[in-house]
Amino acid sequence: MTIPTHPDPAPKASRRMRGGPRFLAAREAVSLIRPGDTVAIGGSGGGLLEPDLLLRTLGEAYGQGAGPGGLTLVHTTGIGDREGGGMDHLARPGLARRIIAGNWGMAPEMSRMVTDNRFEAYNFPQGVMSQLFREIAGGRPGLVTHVGLGTFCDPRLEGGRLNDVTTEDLVEVITLGGREWLFYPAFGLDVCLIRGTAADENGNLSLDEEGANLEMLSIAQATRNSGGLVIAQVKRVAAAGSIPPRSVAVPGICVDVVVVNPAQRQLVTHDYNPAFSGRHKQALSHLEPFPLDQRKVVARRAVAEIRDDDVVNLGVGIADGVASVAAEEGWSDLFTLTIEQGLVGGVPARGVIFGVATNPTAILDQPYQFDFYDGGGLDITFLGFAQIDGLGNVNVSKFDQRVVGTGGFVNISQNASTVVFCGTFTAGGLHAVPHDGRLDLTTEGKHRKFVDKVEQVTFSAEQARLRGQKVLYVTERAVFQLGERGLVLTEVAPGIDVQTDVLDRIPGPVEVATPLAEMDAALFTDAPLGTAWRPAHDQGQPA
Repeated sequence: MTIPTHPDPAPKASRRMRGGPRFLAAREAVSLIRPGDTVAIGGSGGGLLEPDLLLRTLGEAYGQGAGPGGLTLVHTTGIGDREGGGMDHLARPGLARRIIAGNWGMAPEMSRMVTDNRFEAYNFPQGVMSQLFREIAGGRPGLVTHVGLGTFCDPRLEGGRLNDVTTEDLVEVITLGGREWLFYPAFGLDVCLIRGTAADENGNLSLDEEGANLEMLSIAQATRNSGGLVIAQVKRVAAAGSIPPRSVAVPGICVDVVVVNPAQRQLVTHDYNPAFSGRHKQALSHLEPFPLDQRKVVARRAVAEIRDDDVVNLGVGIADGVASVAAEEGWSDLFTLTIEQGLVGGVPARGVIFGVATNPTAILDQPYQFDFYDGGGLDITFLGFAQIDGLGNVNVSKFDQRVVGTGGFVNISQNASTVVFCGTFTAGGLHAVPHDGRLDLTTEGKHRKFVDKVEQVTFSAEQARLRGQKVLYVTERAVFQLGERGLVLTEVAPGIDVQTDVLDRIPGPVEVATPLAEMDAALFTDAPLGTAWRPAHDQGQPA
């Protein structure tokens, strides 16, 4: 038998800088980026490991006619602060020809440019993006995974394409071992922009004061092995050999240029909090309390689904309130909270700095966290939602002319044993007041989140049934479960009329469980739930 051979494409000339890294000013460093380059950018929302000075300088240089255009930009998750930082520094017409990203929600101006068809735009799962850098580093053809099947990332639906000018398919459906998979092909990298805390004179990078590792090493290795240029931003420079070997996150053999930014902050909200980097433990009693409102009701009800010793993932948004409730009640040690940026243990932060945790017990490289998630390591996850349809499909990625992106949602929702979607029943001015063991619906939200058909399938109910997952949808007034044909209403809040406040506000028929349970009145009082409350919830079911 003759095995056909396909010669590899001719390699590009390497841009590697031999003889140790160059220490350059930011403007000098970004001048090394050439028009048409493919540039990988490290970082996560809220300034986490964001090479902010490099991004700002690149954007300014282009705006002054001195920077490269027509770039392909690649980043794993949302980078920005929703207020003009991060990727929004690069939101300039002509700077980017194509962007492939795991999330867009932290850079609203860049998101608007997607909707306006200013460049080609793709959204792939955060875990896929982080793992793909490893595949590129290893010279492999790409990533083969089940993640994305049946969702908008599947080329039989949208293939991750986000606008009308994006036409090329970058994802393939393949069959291996009699099973369908998605293949995300590898691509070369010309430059990467990454960040660390310190670099020694040989270019070895530490992440000692950072709140995560993300995929700094994988991006650097992928760029280096593509013949590209690795540019690292750091806060300070250390003497050669002074960074302990176990503190070197990216070795100097993978670093070409170092840019020092003494004003570098750990996050947009903190110069430095040692409880985020694992240097010190913070007393959880000092965490900001979560006031009793409609969002806290959702988080409290969601906590009831956690069993002792569960490995838990928390998503961004209303779902991250689960950590706050657990900390308030003193339950944080009964199970292990994790987030996709690589944090294990501790209490994940809420809001714009979601991606760090107070008092983590381990900080892993993000691709390895997703290996654990994709392989079924999660017992339960709590995720938000923007739209739910009668079949049980969920959309969080593109709705109401907004491109937000999936982040880690697809990896996590496809692979956890139990999935709990958390959110308010409606949006836009909803005012539902919990008090005295009941919920008073004083003002209904203007925007319906239960819809006839989701605008984009970020979670496939059909795939979930095939996998045998348990799926719940928790709101402040009602709880639903995924049944054989779609949504099943299983609980309703005291004070809420089932017909007028729930069923009449959902297009299409909804199955109602018999008997229909009432949500626990304790959820709607300001008193702690107490130690006797959660153990009474066997397997997450209300007592």
